[in-house]
Amino acid sequence: MAREAGRLYHVARAVMTPVFKFNWRVYVNGLEHVPTTGPAIFCPNHTSVLDSFFLPLVLPRRITYVGKAEYMDDWKTKYVFPAIGMIPIDRSGGSASERALEAAARVLDAGEFFGIYPEGTRSRDGVLHKGHTGPARLAFRTGAPIIPVGLVGTREVQPPDARVPKPFLPVWVNIGTPIDPARYRDRDGERLALRQMIDEVMFEIRALSGQDYVDEYATKKDETMPVRTTGVITSQGLSTNGAANGDAPGAGAERRSSASVLNPG
Repeated sequence: MAREAGRLYHVARAVMTPVFKFNWRVYVNGLEHVPTTGPAIFCPNHTSVLDSFFLPLVLPRRITYVGKAEYMDDWKTKYVFPAIGMIPIDRSGGSASERALEAAARVLDAGEFFGIYPEGTRSRDGVLHKGHTGPARLAFRTGAPIIPVGLVGTREVQPPDARVPKPFLPVWVNIGTPIDPARYRDRDGERLALRQMIDEVMFEIRALSGQDYVDEYATKKDETMPVRTTGVITSQGLSTNGAANGDAPGAGAERRSSASVLNPG
């Protein structure tokens, strides 16, 4: 399935690149951190439906995502998403997380790029949320480094619930230094090592995107966590400052996205 997806990747990229570059001013920083060979896991922040297009636009090599199979039921995404490399995963029955993990591992074992949103879904309030450990688990399993990415300006291009994007706005794709999972293998306990690694990833994404951080999963319902604690992530974990923010417009609904099946914890 992994190789069936993206058969038209180069064609889709050739068609979409001039369209995107005409409509938006796209700037990229950190291309020197992108490996010329071998696998890598790209972990961007996620504030807009267009995020999955801007990152592939600037990468010199193909990148594959997993996506919910429901995209195949919508005529607007049925052909475009698989063309750019999305692997559809049926989340009903069995272990969707395991199937997604297997699909991602096959891509990485083939020496290719894989993309996953560590927040698990779009941030509708624009802040950076707590990362799930799925990407770190995948890095431990395959040995592939995680490359944090900060996407800036995509939320302004297409805010939540906007039907059409706004043209002629700037977008920045900031690519960070790869994080090697080998540095975490000697930690006490796999669960702690996974959490520490993904916290470092989120710390780097925060620095690259300039977003505020909340120690709360984007998929959590607000009524189960009425107070948002803001803080600073360090390489050792979260250091809170005790400040609380009010609920942002559009927050509160539980959402699952293409990446959530790979993020069980």
